[in-house]
Amino acid sequence: MTSGLLLAAQPPAAAGINLLKNPGFETPGTGQDGMPDCWSRSGWGDNDVTFTTTTDAHSGDRAMKVELTRRVDGDRKALVTESAACAPAVAAERQYDLSLWYRSTTPDAAITLFRHDTTAGWQYWTDLKTLPVAGAYTRAEVRTPVVPPGTDRIAWGVSVFGTGGVTTDDYTMEEVAPPAPDPVCTGTAEECAKGRWQVLPTRNPVRSMHSVVLHNGKVLLIAGSGNDPEMFEAGTFTSAVYDPANGSFRTIPTPVDMFCAGHVQLSDGRVLVMSGNKGYPSADGKIGYQGLKDSYVFDPATETYTRTNDMHDGHWYPSATILGNGDVISFGGLKEDSTGNVTAERFSAAQHKWLPVNEVKQTWSYWGLYPSMILMQDGRLFYSGSHTFGNGTPGTGASIYDYDANTITDVPGLRNKDQRDESASVLLPPAQDQRVLTIGGGNNETNPAANRLTDIIDLKRPDPGYVAGPPIPQGLVDQGQGKRPQTGDEGKMFVSAVLLPDGKVLETGGGLHDRADPVYEASFFDPVTNTYEAGLAADPVPRTYHSSAFLLPDGRVMAVGDNPGNGSYNHDVSVYTPPYLLKGPRPRITSVIDGRWNYGDTQRITVDRPIAKAELIRPAAVTHSSDPNQRFVDLPLSVIDNRTVDLNVTANPNLAPPGWYMLFAVDANGIPSVAQWVHLGGPAATAARAERSAHTHDFAGSPAAAPKKPLKKRDSAPVGPRVAGCDRHYGTAGVCVPTVFPRPVQATTRARCAWLADHDYGRLRVNGKDDPLRLDPDGDGTACGKRDVRGAPPTR
Repeated sequence: MTSGLLLAAQPPAAAGINLLKNPGFETPGTGQDGMPDCWSRSGWGDNDVTFTTTTDAHSGDRAMKVELTRRVDGDRKALVTESAACAPAVAAERQYDLSLWYRSTTPDAAITLFRHDTTAGWQYWTDLKTLPVAGAYTRAEVRTPVVPPGTDRIAWGVSVFGTGGVTTDDYTMEEVAPPAPDPVCTGTAEECAKGRWQVLPTRNPVRSMHSVVLHNGKVLLIAGSGNDPEMFEAGTFTSAVYDPANGSFRTIPTPVDMFCAGHVQLSDGRVLVMSGNKGYPSADGKIGYQGLKDSYVFDPATETYTRTNDMHDGHWYPSATILGNGDVISFGGLKEDSTGNVTAERFSAAQHKWLPVNEVKQTWSYWGLYPSMILMQDGRLFYSGSHTFGNGTPGTGASIYDYDANTITDVPGLRNKDQRDESASVLLPPAQDQRVLTIGGGNNETNPAANRLTDIIDLKRPDPGYVAGPPIPQGLVDQGQGKRPQTGDEGKMFVSAVLLPDGKVLETGGGLHDRADPVYEASFFDPVTNTYEAGLAADPVPRTYHSSAFLLPDGRVMAVGDNPGNGSYNHDVSVYTPPYLLKGPRPRITSVIDGRWNYGDTQRITVDRPIAKAELIRPAAVTHSSDPNQRFVDLPLSVIDNRTVDLNVTANPNLAPPGWYMLFAVDANGIPSVAQWVHLGGPAATAARAERSAHTHDFAGSPAAAPKKPLKKRDSAPVGPRVAGCDRHYGTAGVCVPTVFPRPVQATTRARCAWLADHDYGRLRVNGKDDPLRLDPDGDGTACGKRDVRGAPPTR
């Protein structure tokens, strides 16, 4: 088996045919711009540049020098001409080794790659390698990613995006030998096609709402009061740390009710936990949830919480996005008085505190609850339209927020924007592609059946907009009377989306209605083909409200939680083994020369056999289908030999914000190694260059919509106390009797009580004298009693 796997992996390219024409600039061109044959001037932006065919060559008589003497923005490059006559032909699913010799006086240079799509034409592909300053001629080598389907040619060159000059010569491009057939699967035929789930014998000791994978490989599970009013009244707030190495859980004292807080991994590996629950809704439904101002940092080394300064106000259900300089920005949620918070808050990494509100730019916009705010490669934020509870924001439902300009610009195309409650949004692999997938959702206020919609947006386009993706595959749904196949447009909300080391996205869990009707289905989304692979093994445990799924460092996926409307909680823990772990022995990273990485580095690793790709995956910090910081960052390879590989690290902190990452090495058959932990960072001067990284054009720079100016300063936005979709006239605050029952439940006592019985609500206390859903016609203070259902006359 081992020898077969060695054949299956891609070796370094032999000294084969150079696919480039005029690789050393020796043949002059015929155009008026003076460029050599098969080479063109390229670039964009406000800068001054000279292109010179110089005699300062590595070999032969000519080389190409590109020099920027002034730069405001953009880049310039000498690029292989994008034509059938000059750009080398390539084959889908293959890889190519690129190399050149260069001298450079600027740190702001990178090998940049373009591809020709047979349908869409020429387009930017990715930046492969940052070129360090070099006084003498130095060879740079890098391997392309796997060529996507529909690509027939590629072009490449060196981008210069800072003042200084780069002289290049002797380019080569060689095809890497194609892989051999896949090795024989080590599981059953069904497992090899669908993967397998295991329900662990040890149960989750806390009613966790939040899951964070720590850089020591353990998992922090935060419950707070766990949506249990009795625990809240008793001041019993809990967290637990799970250790996958031995399967143990350790309960952690928790200082405040972190139920429905926000959380994010700081650059040093600690976890910032912000806000939480100051109070449950009142029994009469006149007061909603109230947000805490409190903020804490969890230290994985000591497994303890330490308080920071307070936020400006409460933010129950806030966003939390780490920026390229390590700061954290937060929007939305509910204030201490249950109104909508319109204040942006910023946690300073340098000062390790929340900044005063007057030091943070404000638009006074209400972004909703858990708005999905994803960091773009130039430092702007993309609001994907995913949120929790209620409708989306006014306008198109998705927008770009420019913090520096303090403007919001709507982007079009998101379908059914007001039915994307509890949808999931994820930055697709690799992060360099800047594409976001939004999956499913519903609306907890109107409570329709969840939808099957997926929408995809390419943020590299000048005028980006969502386009329709393939519908979510359907599975089995349990509406309280046993499982049945989904039909029509039935999809799911509360869905989990997990980035996997083979570059696919696992879509799992979810429910058909608000806090009810679990759907048993899982699938892979392939970003290369924009298609779903349906029919995977489904988690046997229901995973709807307050559930989460996340990637472990060993390449498996763990799933926890389920808190349906009847107030119960499922403590079972499931672990999914994807098919890629059943294809035979895994590649192994035998050494990481340096575990502390800077932006723009070349980092050497050794492996036990050849690999096809490597990537960094940011560890999860997920709640309510939301993890806007989840990302998969490609590491282009420079293959030294079968066991020694140099990894080329992005120079852009906005693509990979500072912090700890899981490093996976993946072979040609998609089998990943166990992850090694590395820390990505660098001095402030390096991080400050985020806005200067190379790219092909001013992407997302020309939206059709005009930017919105900030609103007038205000204290809050009105939010109804029933924003959670629950009628508080019945049961405790931890129970959610739906304000609107799902179709086709009739608006009668008998039908509504039958639905509640099917979903295990039992008999519920009526809070006060009002009975808006007519669940207590006999007036004895208990909903859905025997006389209520029989239609006995009221007693009051």
